[in-house]
Amino acid sequence: MLPIKFNPVHAVSLGILPLIASGMQAQQRPNIVVIVADDLASHELGCYGGKNVPTPNIDRIAREGVQFTNCYASIAMSVPIRASLYTGLYPVRSGTYKNHQTSRSDIKSITSYLPEEGYQVWRTGKTHTTPRSVFPFDEIPGFEVDCVAPTADYFTDSLKTRILGAKDPFCLFVCSTNPHAPWTVGNPSAFDPDKLVLAPVLPDNKDFRQIYCKYLAEVKALDEQVGAIWKLLQETGQLDNTLLIFLGEQGPQFPGGKWTNWDYGLHSAMLARYPAKIKAGSVSDVLVQYEDIFPTLIDFTGGKPVPAIEGRSFLPALFGKNTECRQWAYGIHNNVPEGSAYPIRSVRDKRYKLIMNLTPEAAYMEKHVMNSKVWTCWINGDAHAKEMAERYVHRPAIEFYDTKTDPWELNNLASDKKYATKIAEMKRLIEQWMQEQGDKGAVMDVAPITPKKAKENTEKRAAIQAHDQAVHITDAWIN
Repeated sequence: MLPIKFNPVHAVSLGILPLIASGMQAQQRPNIVVIVADDLASHELGCYGGKNVPTPNIDRIAREGVQFTNCYASIAMSVPIRASLYTGLYPVRSGTYKNHQTSRSDIKSITSYLPEEGYQVWRTGKTHTTPRSVFPFDEIPGFEVDCVAPTADYFTDSLKTRILGAKDPFCLFVCSTNPHAPWTVGNPSAFDPDKLVLAPVLPDNKDFRQIYCKYLAEVKALDEQVGAIWKLLQETGQLDNTLLIFLGEQGPQFPGGKWTNWDYGLHSAMLARYPAKIKAGSVSDVLVQYEDIFPTLIDFTGGKPVPAIEGRSFLPALFGKNTECRQWAYGIHNNVPEGSAYPIRSVRDKRYKLIMNLTPEAAYMEKHVMNSKVWTCWINGDAHAKEMAERYVHRPAIEFYDTKTDPWELNNLASDKKYATKIAEMKRLIEQWMQEQGDKGAVMDVAPITPKKAKENTEKRAAIQAHDQAVHITDAWIN
């Protein structure tokens, strides 16, 4: 059979040239879809060794793409880490170093930079970041916005319509509210509480096993949502022309997870699939933080590096090269408004982790955890559970862990003299990072000043200045 030659004249007459050109353009400009979980215990995913809940849709991304084993959030709270994801800035630099805190109004997010590369930037589901001027996402209905809603119903019709009508490549953030508390979504009866494999930082009693089944039901619901997005990309013909990323966000709302600097809170799943560039079944141990995702996406689109951000592109690692983008990953926690002040800072490389508790004399309190049935499973449990509760509330000034031999950070090596040099080095790194960030430490862990309070403070300062000036003039006149 003779080869068929392409004739552009015939293509024009048949009306298919625009379709061909459109298809070629789509192939040249891949889309981006980032799925973000909410409070996920990443170790429960099958691809990360989980035994309790099947996660076939999430695992498929790992099987057909790359799995990162050293991805870390810089803060284990939803609002700050999403601000870092969208801006490429550490929490202090973005202005969002506490939960439910508005970011600085003079910074920019990915919503400003990706359009410069010809990309539409969409989001569906959980929002959380403010102000709108910094995060002007094109919001698309479909996924639940309220993370504490009793349901997490979703639909993809609006997303499908938008994708099919897109004239430019798009970057879509799908922000699930699963598995965020109150754990009312899914089917807990699908899990046998007696057969659960629990992490060593969790209590092992009947009440907690029942609660954990509810949590696993939401992990399963999350996996089903990922499956729906996969199907959507298939149906729209965009699956293989899309960089699909899955992120675990921070850890779960159990003591030791969310709102801490332990790895149960900061370690995050990160998976990516893009068959044109990513080899199926790849695993990367390159050290990555959430701030690095923004510059990597800019790099992926062919855009120029953004000098104003702090993250570093790990695109070579995404595409299979063993190229490090950073040596150290940093962590921060300020506890107000989630409880009483308890500032924490941390730094880690691939193996060692140093945590500095800046006010170790204080007891750690977190209102959501410690006012729940979960906490009673700790304080009313066996000796191990009570030990974990004590560890949660009372912490030393310095914690140092070998996460290779002690992945759950249960053996504090801070007093081991053979690590003294390493501890001193990492302590200096934290102090240097804080200085660079403008991080003043414990004095920053206070209630945020509301606009009303700021106005009152301004008026008080003006009155004091006016009074002082009047006294000075009077004194001068008398003299």
